[in-house]
Amino acid sequence: GVGAAACRPRALQAPRALAARAFSASNTEDLEKAIDSDKTLRMARPVSGGLPDFVEHWTPALFRKVGAGLAAASAFAWPLAAYHEVSLLAPFLATGATALYWKIGLEDLKHTSSALPQNFPVLIHIRYILESIRPEIQQYFIESDEGKGQVPFTRAARSTIYQRAKGAPDTRALGTRRNVYGEGFEWANHSMFPVSADEVEARVAIGGPACLQPYSASLLNISAMSFGALSAPAIEALNKGAKRGGFYHNTGEGGISRFHLSGGDVVWNVGTGYFGCGKTVDADGARAFCPDQFTENATKDQVKMIEIKLSQGAKPAHGGILPAAKITPLISEARGLGDGPWTTDCASPPRHAAFSTPSELMGFIKQLRELSGGKPIGFKLCVGQPHEFAALCHAMIDTGISPDFITVDGAEGGTGAAPPEFQDSIGMPLAEGLRIVDGFLTGAGLRENIKIIAAGKVYDGFSLVRTLALGADVTNCARGMMFALGCIQALKCNTNKCPTGIATQDARLSAGLHVPTKEYRVANFQAATVHAAQEIIGAMGVRSGREVSQDLIFKRDNGVHVTSLAEVHKNYFAKLKPGQLLSEEGLAETSSAMRRWWAAGRVMHEESRDASGDGYDYREDVSVKLAAV
Repeated sequence: GVGAAACRPRALQAPRALAARAFSASNTEDLEKAIDSDKTLRMARPVSGGLPDFVEHWTPALFRKVGAGLAAASAFAWPLAAYHEVSLLAPFLATGATALYWKIGLEDLKHTSSALPQNFPVLIHIRYILESIRPEIQQYFIESDEGKGQVPFTRAARSTIYQRAKGAPDTRALGTRRNVYGEGFEWANHSMFPVSADEVEARVAIGGPACLQPYSASLLNISAMSFGALSAPAIEALNKGAKRGGFYHNTGEGGISRFHLSGGDVVWNVGTGYFGCGKTVDADGARAFCPDQFTENATKDQVKMIEIKLSQGAKPAHGGILPAAKITPLISEARGLGDGPWTTDCASPPRHAAFSTPSELMGFIKQLRELSGGKPIGFKLCVGQPHEFAALCHAMIDTGISPDFITVDGAEGGTGAAPPEFQDSIGMPLAEGLRIVDGFLTGAGLRENIKIIAAGKVYDGFSLVRTLALGADVTNCARGMMFALGCIQALKCNTNKCPTGIATQDARLSAGLHVPTKEYRVANFQAATVHAAQEIIGAMGVRSGREVSQDLIFKRDNGVHVTSLAEVHKNYFAKLKPGQLLSEEGLAETSSAMRRWWAAGRVMHEESRDASGDGYDYREDVSVKLAAV
């Protein structure tokens, strides 16, 4: 044993020696002496990856020594000031700084929730300060324009949005900053015979055969962001910008507030809380759909379409959350939450109470269409299990009822608060979700009468065109519109401390958002982005988004190989022919994954339809049959 100890490197002996002394110390003073006596041994340790060496040398005993020195210096400053050797202000500053030093340090020594303040009093606060401003240091001094890992949006992307919102020139010199041979680089193949941007369609008609009031939508619109998640001036500026630019503004599931009715076209998002179209039915706060309230709001002239929210990209199957700190009398007015004070978060359930099966959803769509006077009715979802969407298609065929539009929200979306696991790991990204929805609708022969709206990191002309190529007819944009309002990506949307006054209910912060200026910037950004998309579509030699082919957009897998969007995940998300899923011949040409999902969707629809109203959970039987499929 002695021989082994003698051979052990001194750097490894030191922690054991220190631990033995610390264990035998009877009080804090003895422990501090043990730490001080082992400084020379600790110098032999390898450099720590957590704290610099000079920090590790800081101890409670050294804190007291430095404090004593500061106290002595403060006391000595008074006679010097009396004899005019130093400024009369010096002793006051020195005494104040010393008092603050001792106050912080003594509080740190009493700290019980963390060991760091006790071990490194006062000095540890430098770490806390640097940690708090780390995102700003990264954004302002470290990140490059196009560097990897810059999320959610790169500096270059934000700069383009800012320039277009302000009406400033957005051209750049000396070519692309991107590595065109790097993995993930994307581009569109142009035509030798381009079409003028003025000839490219910029609007899409939404409304199927059962719709009595079809709506003409722009290629780019404002995605769902609730009043409550966003401030009143932000909502008002967005809506007035929509009016000025001729595009729609989705309300989000927080109801139609007075600020949504500022003149712009509105798409009313009906969520699981039925805000503006529901009532509380029990003491636990459960809410039920109210047809009379729905009719009152849905028939307003400014409301152009109604969207049933099934799920959203930032937190699919999780519901919505409005922190209690953000609830105000105006939010309560829009949502019907009653009088304050509000001490709990306003939560929407993860699923609807008005329907529970694919067939019942189709019936709900029919009901809303009738109550609204024939306006376009659709639903929004982040795609999850593909066979469930296939079940919706089977229900459409079986009932003869279909939505006028479907909004596909990508998992990369999100503007407010959400659990990190749901933001990072739940739900399909937009590209795959679009392929599923477009593929099943096309293969089921339903695509012609149903428009697809896509939302998920659409912020410039190319991202818009790429989204159209993947199967969308129209796009929505949320964070790009926030940047147009002045968002600086401070990442404080969930704290009620948004410095730009956009994602907060703090009146002091939101008062700085000047609506007359911001409405122009929202309109400018939308118009410039749509024009850029029209130029790209025209450069590809076509005249509408429907004609943009996946075969014309390529992505580099590595420095050598490239793949068109039509070839990406072809086995799972291949583009189908109209009606391909409705015949045995067509199914034989379909990938095994799509056939499996289509069959499983039929099982789910039929079981849920047959079990509807029988009072038992059909999903257990469905799970057994899906396993067989």
